[in-house]
Amino acid sequence: MKQLLLTFILYSVFSTPFITTAAEPDAEIHTELRALLTGIEAAVNTEKYSDLAQYFHKDLRVTTVNQNTISSHPEIAAYFKEWFGEGGYLVSLKMSLKPDALTELYNNKTMGIVRGSGIEKYKLTDGRDLDLNTRWTATVIKDTDSKWRIVALHLGTNFYDNAIYNEMRSYLIKVALIAGLVSVLFGFIAGYFLRARRQKR
Repeated sequence: MKQLLLTFILYSVFSTPFITTAAEPDAEIHTELRALLTGIEAAVNTEKYSDLAQYFHKDLRVTTVNQNTISSHPEIAAYFKEWFGEGGYLVSLKMSLKPDALTELYNNKTMGIVRGSGIEKYKLTDGRDLDLNTRWTATVIKDTDSKWRIVALHLGTNFYDNAIYNEMRSYLIKVALIAGLVSVLFGFIAGYFLRARRQKR
């Protein structure tokens, strides 16, 4: 009886992951697509930007979070060099991407569309840290070598609710308050001298 119970427990523990994976529709495809996403995250977070090209189709169409466009493999590394190279604005970037749901497959399961959310943590050269919450949509295709690659990617952030906008808004409010105080002080000083001049007359 004990042997039978032990066998049942071992079967339950070790068979559960396989049952879960097998139950997922097109499990093999989605496993490959998850690997693509984690590969992109790893390349960015370890600053191996030259590794990114392998995850994109040669005819890629990418719109970055700052609304730049990338249309070829060499442009990927060039984009990051512009931001992180000498004279750039950034010291580092840590990225986390999360899909909303499984990729929707089309065209006999050789093409897919997926969207999700992301957090991009920037460290600027002036010492500031900025976290951007992003949204992204990607179109993936099964390439000629049977590997899944991104052919189109669009990233964006909420124009009215992001770290850069909030920081600029806070800065403008401070400037407006300082300008208001200076105006009041100038008015007080000007009024004082005008009253003093009238009293002399």
